Amino acid sequence: MRTCNAVPHLDARLAAAAAYVRPGAVAADIGCDHGKLSAWLAGSGRCPFVFACDLREGPLQKARATCAPWADRVEFRLGSGLDVLRPGEAQDIIIAGMGAQTIMEILDAAPWVFDERYNLILVPATKHSLLRRWLAQRGFALRDETLCNAAGRWYTVMNARYTGECFEPSALWCLSGRTQNQPGAQDYRTQQLVKVKKYRLGLAPGEQADEVDTLIREMEEDKWP
Repeated sequence: MRTCNAVPHLDARLAAAAAYVRPGAVAADIGCDHGKLSAWLAGSGRCPFVFACDLREGPLQKARATCAPWADRVEFRLGSGLDVLRPGEAQDIIIAGMGAQTIMEILDAAPWVFDERYNLILVPATKHSLLRRWLAQRGFALRDETLCNAAGRWYTVMNARYTGECFEPSALWCLSGRTQNQPGAQDYRTQQLVKVKKYRLGLAPGEQADEVDTLIREMEEDKWP
């Protein structure tokens, strides 16, 4: 029977993000919005303490209400990105609900996260391929991904950890990552292929266009990285 302290229901993306949070770790929910993930992490006992953080006061007020039953295990911080945290305050960092470019800017502005002790859970709303490339170029290992479908679109939840091993990923890796053999992988790839073909239409003949043509051919031949 449900009680007033029942933890919130999480949609597929937030549930996948929660699954990557290590039991017993202190977590930071960056861009917490309504606070459902923060409340679930604290209320389920997965985390002993959670920092619920947002850039705007409005969402943070909603998060305070959502997390009220577990207020002794949640601290609310108003501010931009990871500026709200001191290095080491949280071990598991979730950044969700924003585009890949914003996520990359947040991480670039916090060099202390370039450390293997931090477990990153990233949920880009757009441009997944750019985030995969950034992670590889900056020395973060993409340990796992989970595909999720919401409102007819495919999203990915990424789990990454810093190793210091930088590399230049292939275009196929940037578009596919670790999604092969997951439920929905072919539909996700089709969604990505549509975007690549649209991008190709805007290119003039030349080396870049030839590279994109090769990528399209590889995807149509069902090649994976």
